[in-house]
Amino acid sequence: MDSESELGDVVTGFVAQLTGRPHDELPSAEASGDDWLAVLRQWLATHACGLVSIANPQKFSWPGHWIGVVDSPHEGGDRVAVLLFGTPSAVIASPAAPALVGKSVEELRFREGLLLVPFQPFAQPAANSARTVGEVVGIHVSEVKTGPMKALAAATAVKGKGLLGDRYATKAGTFTPRSPRLRGYDVTLIESEVLDQLTLADGSQLAGAESRRNLVTRGVDLNALVGREFTIGRVRAFGQRLCEPCVHLERLTRPGVVAGLVHRGGLRADILTDGEIRLGDKIEAGVIQPL
Repeated sequence: MDSESELGDVVTGFVAQLTGRPHDELPSAEASGDDWLAVLRQWLATHACGLVSIANPQKFSWPGHWIGVVDSPHEGGDRVAVLLFGTPSAVIASPAAPALVGKSVEELRFREGLLLVPFQPFAQPAANSARTVGEVVGIHVSEVKTGPMKALAAATAVKGKGLLGDRYATKAGTFTPRSPRLRGYDVTLIESEVLDQLTLADGSQLAGAESRRNLVTRGVDLNALVGREFTIGRVRAFGQRLCEPCVHLERLTRPGVVAGLVHRGGLRADILTDGEIRLGDKIEAGVIQPL
C-alpha cells in the first residue's frame, strides 16, 4: 500500500468510527486509488452526509470531532491524518504519527481540514416505501451537455454506461466524473407527480424534458429507491442517491427550480443489465441492499 492509500485508509477509518459503521463497509482507499476522497464523499452522500473542507483549519475549533491532513513530524515525512476534538481543538488520534496526539492546532502544519456533517441535521428527505410500483411516462436523452433533450418512445440501456444517445453514456455530461469508481451517473429519474405540483415564480411549470432527467415516472416513490435495486421493464438498476437540483439546472431553465425541487429532484441510478426501456414499462422496487 502506497503512502496515499495509507492516508486514505486512516481517514476512512476515522469516518467509520464517527459514523459507527464497520470499516469494511466503507469503500477501500487502496481500491479507490487517487480518487479515494471523492469515492468516500460519494459513499457518504448515499447516507445524506458529506465531508466539508475547512477553509482555515489552523484557526478552526469545533466542539466535536474533525479530521486533519497534516505534515508528518518527521523530516521529509509524508502527510498523515489526525482526528481532532474540542474548543480549542487537540489531536486525539494519529495512527501514523502517535507523537502528534495531544498537539494543538497551532502546533500542526495543515494540508487540509475535513468536517463530517449531515445534509439535513434535524430531518431527512421524506420517502414513502409503500409506493414501490410505477411506470415510465417519459424518456429523454441529449447527445451533448446543455443541449436540448430529445423525447423517445424507447431507449437502449447499457450496463455501467447509461442510455445510448445520451451524453452520460459517452462520458460527455456536465457532471461526468473523471473516475469510473464514482457511480450514479448512468441514468436519472424524476416523478411526474413532482413536476405536476411544481409551479415556478412566473406561473409556469417544468416539462419533463426541461428537468433534464432521462426518465419521467408515475406511481413510484423515487426517494424510497435510494439503496435499493429496482427494475425498469426488464432492465435492472440500483438507486445510488437523490438527484438534487443545482444552479446549473436553474440556469438552463427558469428561476425557482432549485428551491422547488429540493429533495424532490429525482434519483441517480446505475444500470446493472443491458436491455431496452420503453414508455409504459413497469418500475418495481426490489429488496433493500446494504450501501
